[in-house]
Amino acid sequence: MTIQTPFDESSTADEVAAGTDLTGKRAVVTGASSGIGVETARTLADHGAEVTLAVRDTDAGEKVADDLRARGGRVDVRPLDLADRASVAAFVDAWEGPLHLLVNNAGVMALPERILVDGQEAQFATNHLGHFQLATGLHRALAAAGGARVVAVSSSAHLRLPVLFDDLTFDFVVYDPWIAYAQSKTANVLFAVEATRRWADDGITANALMPGGIATGLQRHVDMEALLAVRRAAGASESLKTVEQGAATSVLCAVSPLLEGVGGRYFEDCHEAPVLAGRGESDGRHGVAPYALDPGNAERLWTVSEALVSP
Repeated sequence: MTIQTPFDESSTADEVAAGTDLTGKRAVVTGASSGIGVETARTLADHGAEVTLAVRDTDAGEKVADDLRARGGRVDVRPLDLADRASVAAFVDAWEGPLHLLVNNAGVMALPERILVDGQEAQFATNHLGHFQLATGLHRALAAAGGARVVAVSSSAHLRLPVLFDDLTFDFVVYDPWIAYAQSKTANVLFAVEATRRWADDGITANALMPGGIATGLQRHVDMEALLAVRRAAGASESLKTVEQGAATSVLCAVSPLLEGVGGRYFEDCHEAPVLAGRGESDGRHGVAPYALDPGNAERLWTVSEALVSP
């Protein structure tokens, strides 16, 4: 049975977290120097969590941290470049003690040209492999927390494409910014499926989510007017979520008691998304593709990812 909650697409992160006491919990939010990462970190800190902002731009991160500290939040900033394996390894090595919440929020979108990072396509390397290395590197810390949660921020873009296991780097398939992005977002969902299976005995659960359409720095390579025109042509709403609404499903997956012990699922608009039988059922924005939840695909991706991030 799919999980339904009292919240919806208009709910905010504060509304989802209302009544939650995170005192004594430690959280890491990647990409918490802008966009929904800031709002996610703020909500967790406001409710008592000790929050680490894992960011590439530490100056921007410190400005966010100062604002959160002024609200009484317990916040620190640590450098993390998900496209740099050495940076991820350094973050992991420096971590001490348990970790209760890991929100894999950072990402890049629709890079106009194919860029290889350590031999891997940049969107796949950043959005998936960097977070994979981070989460597996922090596995002991997550296990030590007891009941830890991992949150993978995915996208409805995953509906465009499964993971291209035979051509991850687009050596033969013609590179397209959105296709490459879609592959990385499918990978985020598959990670949540396999992490939940592998780490069940440690009490760790992982869920993926679609935050909704939000105008943030993530869209720096996107023609927003053209994107809205596509949505109009498809008969979809042109309205975008606020940052407060966009962070709601991330916060739901991170702290809601309704998801206690729940993992390996995909959420949107604060509900578990329905699994689509085929493209004809999709409006391109809602639902989850069965290939993104397929346990065989998830296990295969994990094995491939382990090999790609190994020294």
